[in-house]
Amino acid sequence: MMAPVTPPPATTDGTSGTEPVRVIVVDDQELFRRGLTMLLGIEDGIEVVGEAGDGEAGLRLATTTAPDVVLLDVRMPKGSGIAACKAIKDAVPATKIIMLTVSDEEGDLYEAVKSGASGYLLKDSSIDEVAQAVRVVSDGQSLISPSMAVKLIDEFKHMSRAEKTPGPSLKLTERELQVLRLVATGINNREVGHRLGITDNTVKNHMRNILEKLQLHSRMEAVMYAVREKLLDVP
Repeated sequence: MMAPVTPPPATTDGTSGTEPVRVIVVDDQELFRRGLTMLLGIEDGIEVVGEAGDGEAGLRLATTTAPDVVLLDVRMPKGSGIAACKAIKDAVPATKIIMLTVSDEEGDLYEAVKSGASGYLLKDSSIDEVAQAVRVVSDGQSLISPSMAVKLIDEFKHMSRAEKTPGPSLKLTERELQVLRLVATGINNREVGHRLGITDNTVKNHMRNILEKLQLHSRMEAVMYAVREKLLDVP
């Protein structure tokens, strides 16, 4: 079971006029897909705008609806979830993707990160965990359980030893490096801002600049970069 996710700071409660998070669900198991769609549909602040049963249909739906978040099964007919993830990110770059899986197999996890996924969620997670994941990811953060984080760090360490690529020509500022180091430890924007004495929005701006400079798609890819460039104290 997925470890609890630290929620982002609340914006405003009740009828504040805040737009709901628009979500589509893509999964070839109809019973699971319909159940998830129904349960998410009654969550506050979440609107399910469509569902699809395979990767190709999911890509078409994402292109026409431009949702905030796609919940995407890893293994499906007519193109894998990993391939669909990459295609959706190419077609609708602003859309965040959470991969759904029955296991935390390292290969799928690593490929999902490389394809631009912002989260990786086990299918036995509770509806509260899924809803919280949607909110966290739509806020621009990444979602990964501690056990999966360990697997990713191990994979990135192996990659770092094997590749030994030179550092990028575009360098980050000292503040951006501070933000990146803290983000790579798994804490959210509020905690990063608290430690650095800056606001949540300032942290978001720094992360946007970091991703643009390094030509990355997600916070999890930023973790990859931080480990590869030995910015973290990882043996």
